[in-house]
Amino acid sequence: MNMKALSLHGDYAMMILLGEKTVEYRSWSTDYRGKLLICSSAMKIRGTMPGYATCVIDLVDIKNPAPRQYEWQLGKIYDIEPFPVKGKLHLYEVPDDKIVYHPEVDDDHHPTQEMFDDYMKKYIDPHIY
Repeated sequence: MNMKALSLHGDYAMMILLGEKTVEYRSWSTDYRGKLLICSSAMKIRGTMPGYATCVIDLVDIKNPAPRQYEWQLGKIYDIEPFPVKGKLHLYEVPDDKIVYHPEVDDDHHPTQEMFDDYMKKYIDPHIY
């Protein structure tokens, strides 16, 4: 099976992982709703994981407040073991057998501080500018 995936700039992918970003703005819409793999683009931004899948979220709704402006409403966050992904434009598919979920989430389904610290040590290069 495959999971739908979306690539974002690394700083936005990290904000979603941390639960700080609950709406993603796009100039296009989709009929798809459900689990969505969030991937960090290959662009090197300090404090990010360039070229990695960072988490899975529920895409719960898309609103159209203005022409060519779509608000993708993001729901529950699922913590995963990051893995390399070659990003693409728009929605694309990634084999879901690569996705390993972590049970260590808090009551709001966000990664715990311990899990995020583990990400920081393993995957985030503090020297990327």
